[in-house]
Amino acid sequence: MDDSVRLMLIDDHPLVRDGLRARLETVPGFSVVGEAGDAPGALDEVGRCMPDVVLMDIAMRGTSGIELARLFHERFSQVRVIMLTMHDQPQYVHEAFRHGARGYVLKDSPSQEIVAAVQAVMAGRRYYSAGVADALAAASTSGSQVTQRERDVLALLAEGLSSKEIAQRLDLSVRTVETHRLNIKRKLELDGPAALVKFAVENKLTKR
Repeated sequence: MDDSVRLMLIDDHPLVRDGLRARLETVPGFSVVGEAGDAPGALDEVGRCMPDVVLMDIAMRGTSGIELARLFHERFSQVRVIMLTMHDQPQYVHEAFRHGARGYVLKDSPSQEIVAAVQAVMAGRRYYSAGVADALAAASTSGSQVTQRERDVLALLAEGLSSKEIAQRLDLSVRTVETHRLNIKRKLELDGPAALVKFAVENKLTKR
């Protein structure tokens, strides 16, 4: 009985899939059993070949890899998803894991990191490549650049308060609160209120 780890590759660039297949098929105990270039094809193919591990990009035409990871998690929970992407922004990493990914590896990582990621998720562990770990550490450290007043604003954002409500709570003008929010976004390189709230909670910058 073949006990090889069954791999599936999902990327909308055929040359990327070809190169990845060539790298992985030289690894003893690995077998590439399927591939796809978009979400509909991936959902069909994963049901056909039933891989152990899916290696998948985030940026694809139509449905993103993160959304596809969510669909896999709902429909094929036994399939372990590893994101293989050029995006090292912390918000992408957090979103990927929130939607069911088990590993996150940068495309420029050496082959041994991809192998290590597959082995880790097969053993039930999460895996971040070195580049991703560095990016997450840098983002966490950047939280120290946030002033105490900005931390107060973040804490109230995490509680779901609007800028007007925060202004009333902290005895500030709405314009001042908006300025704090812009400064926080600039310092932490985050975009949108949801990203601010997520960072506040995950990096324990809230009062709670």
